[in-house]
Amino acid sequence: MRGTSIVGVLVVIWLIIGAIAAGQRGYYTEDEKNCAEAGTILVTIVAGPLNYIGANPKVDCALPEPSK
Repeated sequence: MRGTSIVGVLVVIWLIIGAIAAGQRGYYTEDEKNCAEAGTILVTIVAGPLNYIGANPKVDCALPEPSK
């Protein structure tokens, strides 16, 4: 049980570091968000400390247009 809590704490710290990296890149300051911007924020958070050793994840997505 103790090992599980250590892993949980490490995952939370990892994600906090990723969230800080996304903030330092200015991803939270944009007023309008689209699929690609939201995806980029999420993968930056998941990448965590890897952002500080050169990772710069980007997401490119296009949502289909509704039919007329």
